[in-house]
Amino acid sequence: MPYNTTAIPPRKEVTGQAQLPLSRVKKIIAQDQDISICSNNAAFVITLATEMFIQYLASEGLNMAKLERKPRRNIQYKDLANAVSHQDNLQFLEDIIPKTVPYKQIKAHAAATRAHLSGGVKGAATTAGPEDSRPTAPRQPNGKKQKARGSTNGNTSIASFVGASGAKIVSEDDASVDPNEQLQDEIRRANREDDDVHMAD
Repeated sequence: MPYNTTAIPPRKEVTGQAQLPLSRVKKIIAQDQDISICSNNAAFVITLATEMFIQYLASEGLNMAKLERKPRRNIQYKDLANAVSHQDNLQFLEDIIPKTVPYKQIKAHAAATRAHLSGGVKGAATTAGPEDSRPTAPRQPNGKKQKARGSTNGNTSIASFVGASGAKIVSEDDASVDPNEQLQDEIRRANREDDDVHMAD
């Protein structure tokens, strides 16, 4: 059996009755700590104002549904979200009725954030690890690795070369070092040398 999708037109004449249950509106008003006493007349006016707001929001959502390539008669969540984002007088609802974002975008954004955070942690961990004979290449923005240039002695790092005495000379002047990362690296090294045991409270 098909659903009845014919719209009920809003009332033109005043009937003195509200469509929303007045007792529930009174209960909601009573939950507000700022309002100690609310008369029946004030609760009735709030109920009517709420009905008018719901009608206005629904009509704006219906307008958004009709503006699509394939006009629809049923209002969906995305219609209400579009109405809230397009109408200036409904912008206060942007936190309550936000536009939806596809799961793929959320997943990609979370992965990018995770990679950015783990890239900073991994970079600090490699500098805090035991001293290696070969230097690490300087980090590049956006987690990209710097292309290494090959050399005749098999060392592919561009920041190091062998001096006249045969000792490796490492130059990291070209790499930009984050001061916070450098400070955290020094703290880790100091903690490793002290061999302090941190106890939880």
